[in-house]
Amino acid sequence: MKIGSGMQLAPAALRNLKPRSVTGLWWLFLVLAFVPLVRLVVLGFTGGLGANPLEFITHSTGDWTLYLFCITLAVTPLRKITGLNWLVRMRRMLGLMAFLYLCLHFTTFVWFDHFFDLGEIWKDIVKRPFITVGVLALLLSIPLAITSTNGMVRRLGGKRWQALHRLVYVIVPLGVLHYWWDKAGKNLIAQPLLFAVLVGVMLAVRLLWRRSGASSTAGKPVRR
Repeated sequence: MKIGSGMQLAPAALRNLKPRSVTGLWWLFLVLAFVPLVRLVVLGFTGGLGANPLEFITHSTGDWTLYLFCITLAVTPLRKITGLNWLVRMRRMLGLMAFLYLCLHFTTFVWFDHFFDLGEIWKDIVKRPFITVGVLALLLSIPLAITSTNGMVRRLGGKRWQALHRLVYVIVPLGVLHYWWDKAGKNLIAQPLLFAVLVGVMLAVRLLWRRSGASSTAGKPVRR
């Protein structure tokens, strides 16, 4: 069986949801994406952040940044495999939520870790490679967040907007590398390796589909 958009493994009832149901799922996913942040706030007010609150907040915001970016990256493969085309409606929101947690992660670094000391922040960025790639991922994410509105899609045009948002294929591997280098210093490789495999598989599948699509259109007569 050919791997591609023709696969529809989900039941027809799930593939053909009414717009109202899709909107309800959109709101459900948004609420769920906020749960880790609400949990952090509650733990902060109740003294539940442990002996090292800074480390807890840093790891929590960083982990959820990576989780949400990976979920965002998985939307297209899941849509093609299952036939759940409405998943596309969730992708932009999930990407923005990933950006929110990334900003919180970076804010924790510059505020609680360095108290806005720009000199020390710059030294850390330059001297510590895992921070360097993390900041690079943040900088590359900014134009994606700025252009995530329908108005920006219209201004840029569909093709240019899609080309810009392919930066996610760079951002997510940078996030995995950031996570890998951070954990490698503590000899904790299992989780970074899992993320690396998952992201590698998703990118490989996208490349396979792209090449398959290009080869299927090759040799077809050009309509004039």
